[in-house]
Amino acid sequence: MERDNLMKDLHSFVSTAKDRVATLQRVAELIRSARGYRWVGLYDVDHAAGVVKNIVWSGPSAPEYPTFPITKGLTGAAIFSGRTVNVGDVAADPRYLTAFGTTRSEIIVPIFDGTSQSAVGTIDIESEKPSAFTDDVQILLEACSGVIRPLWCR
Repeated sequence: MERDNLMKDLHSFVSTAKDRVATLQRVAELIRSARGYRWVGLYDVDHAAGVVKNIVWSGPSAPEYPTFPITKGLTGAAIFSGRTVNVGDVAADPRYLTAFGTTRSEIIVPIFDGTSQSAVGTIDIESEKPSAFTDDVQILLEACSGVIRPLWCR
């Protein structure tokens, strides 16, 4: 039921969106509160400029790297592989860009354009708990990515 409510709310946000940033802020806050995550960020991927830029975040503080090269971090790995990157122990992954010293696990879910399957955005969620993102959570977040995709592809 939780999944159904989350999807319904996301669909509603997207279908009634008038202001992209305000809608994305609502999306980040909804995803964060749905599972009690510590931090959720939504990002734009600018292939031409070679950077990833934070649009909005929900959590205790702004991201350490609001803009960074497209080739860096777990986000870069998700963008270039075209697949979700789910790391249960960020301390053991050299690709991790430290955003918060207490982060133990992170998941990056790409948001694809409608045609070429190129990543145009990402959902980034960090947890202070190791291995916080189960396969079921990953599937749910990938579904969220599909629902909110129109906010990148208008």
